[in-house]
Amino acid sequence: MTKSINASLMMCAALASSVSLADETSEPEQKKYVALRQKQTHPLTLQQKSIAVIAAHAATGNIAKLNDALNQGLDAGLTLSQCREVLVQLYAYAGFPRSLNALGELMKVIDARRLQGKNDQPGNEAGPVPTPENMLAAGTRNQTALVGNPVKGPLFEFAPAIDQFLKAHLFGDIFARDNLDWKSRELATVGALAGMSGVESQLQSHLRISMNVGFDKSQLAELQAVFNAQGEEAVAQRIEVVLAQIK
Repeated sequence: MTKSINASLMMCAALASSVSLADETSEPEQKKYVALRQKQTHPLTLQQKSIAVIAAHAATGNIAKLNDALNQGLDAGLTLSQCREVLVQLYAYAGFPRSLNALGELMKVIDARRLQGKNDQPGNEAGPVPTPENMLAAGTRNQTALVGNPVKGPLFEFAPAIDQFLKAHLFGDIFARDNLDWKSRELATVGALAGMSGVESQLQSHLRISMNVGFDKSQLAELQAVFNAQGEEAVAQRIEVVLAQIK
């Protein structure tokens, strides 16, 4: 009986969240969110696995392994735009120095591949984004769609500036850019956070968000084998441990 009541309450909360989000968004934006959160019905692709590996090595500053990962990702069909965007987004999680160093390495990889006669696809540039005065509202809607409910709490009341930066910049300026879909952005985030120690709480949050944008636990668990194959047992273990905590 208690389980039934709890399940009903959870369903009501989810419906309330959906109604709240629908009330605040236009019909085209609602359709965009549906598309971005569509369930993936197949295992992770080589490109998706490559995104996580690239982000992990970039976040830890392992330039030699990053070089290998970028080459493997491009060989798997990632575009130059996708690789660049993963490394741009990285600064929000690992800082500007790691992001800048990784982007510099990508430039070297591109030059070397051109000398080898490899013609990698440039990919798409980001399309129009909301205007600066509308970015906070747009980022708040994106954050709510990604997390599944409005994000608030004592930490954000204590430091409202970080709440605004997260909403307006990370989920606004960055996640509004459409040259990388949300599944790819979350795989990049999971890879980066799994690569670093001491951020297991954030890793859990983004594994949950990854499930909200269409992955299931078995697909995310595939990353364990990917990182084990890279000799990154600690990264694989972090993913395994944190995934196990998600019910």
